[in-house]
Amino acid sequence: MFTRSDFWIGLAIGAVAGVFGYRFFQEREQQMMALQSSAPSAQVPLAELERQREELEDLIAAQKAQEA
Repeated sequence: MFTRSDFWIGLAIGAVAGVFGYRFFQEREQQMMALQSSAPSAQVPLAELERQREELEDLIAAQKAQEA
């Protein structure tokens, strides 16, 4: 069983994929932790929220005008 080259090739590919997968998930976890730690302290200014609301209202009005 262990003398077959297919087994050893599969084992090597699996190990490499596991290492890359582990690194990917570790980086992803660090990014999520950084986002979560900065999210409560970062607040959106009121002026920006009002601008976004007006933009959304304009988009809604345009959508309703197209439907009518």
